[in-house]
Amino acid sequence: MFFSIVAFALYLEAFALATLATVLYEGRVSNNFTEADINTSNGPFLSIVKGSKSASEYFQLLGTSLVPTPLWDVPDQPILVLIDNSSIFTPGSSNPQLGFRRSELIAQPSQNGNRTAFDATIESGVTAFHFSVQADTTQPLNNTHEYQPVFIEPADGTHIFDLQTGTPFNTTLTNAAAASTLRIRTHNRTVLFETPLVPSAWHNFAVVVDWDNLTLQVFHSLNGDFLAAVTSVEDNSSVGKGPAAQGDFHFGLLKLPLISASNTPAEQADVAHFGIQEGTREALIYSGIFVEDTKNGVSVGCTAKNAVFV
Repeated sequence: MFFSIVAFALYLEAFALATLATVLYEGRVSNNFTEADINTSNGPFLSIVKGSKSASEYFQLLGTSLVPTPLWDVPDQPILVLIDNSSIFTPGSSNPQLGFRRSELIAQPSQNGNRTAFDATIESGVTAFHFSVQADTTQPLNNTHEYQPVFIEPADGTHIFDLQTGTPFNTTLTNAAAASTLRIRTHNRTVLFETPLVPSAWHNFAVVVDWDNLTLQVFHSLNGDFLAAVTSVEDNSSVGKGPAAQGDFHFGLLKLPLISASNTPAEQADVAHFGIQEGTREALIYSGIFVEDTKNGVSVGCTAKNAVFV
């Protein structure tokens, strides 16, 4: 009885805090969001990190054909992110990244918004980065490779944190079950949390970043279960502070190559431009993407406003 009363009290506290949560970036799009929006980078997604085809060839809006993560009671159209042998990104005037296969959306405030100022907004104080992923069982990932499906990337090319799956680069697949896991890593690539990738299930994550104290905390759940903390508040102090430690929030597929014995050691270390890619069609499905200010708590389910962690 006492437990039930305490649980109910916590629920009421969460409900009272509900109206105080602040969403800083909203990536959950309704069914009114179209292929044209994807192709023109209109709305909350910049869709330039891709291959030579139209963006909607790599970022496919699923409409009502797939139910989004049931964690949030808001419009949310799942997005299938696809890579194939055409998924070769050429950044600016640089050389094509022949070693990678990439299809990534980048969070943006609006089509013509100031991304630097936006990054500073979502990467100050203590903010939670929410995202949900589901395997595409008809176009599975190749777990002999490493993938980085979510990350924040400052100008130096490091990651504030990332989601990793598959076999880490320059290692050999020896355990298929170990490769088929989702792993949240720190800036220095320490694995904070690891969980098996369950087919046909939504994996829900919130990664809480304290930009002043340089820490991370991970929340996770499956399908409609409320998010729960799966780590303590952990050190991320290799990041540094200030604008140099802020960067774009990416979600999509970044597939690293396998090392080719025909490449020189220098080429083997240049993963962006050299290595083996099979060119297969592979996909991952995304839902529940948003960023919130956590001064009143972290949203854990039901609606985007249920703050229960303070």
